[in-house]
Amino acid sequence: MLVERGLRVMNVDVIGQAYDIAANYLRRTGVIPDSSATNDALLELIVRMFHRGETNPIKLANKAISNFEAAKMAA
Repeated sequence: MLVERGLRVMNVDVIGQAYDIAANYLRRTGVIPDSSATNDALLELIVRMFHRGETNPIKLANKAISNFEAAKMAA
């Protein structure tokens, strides 16, 4: 994570890696359609968790998968 003058700057690489891992898994399991379009709900979920302090892409992906699947089941 980059820090400059007390401001947190979003690390796009970490978020991108987490999104790729989570989206690949969710596509393979059929939870999201198999397309090249970005799933905005999944991306927003990952960004929110990143802003809460999680910076490990694998942990971000795993938590996002769990939360995304739970939200789909509840809907």
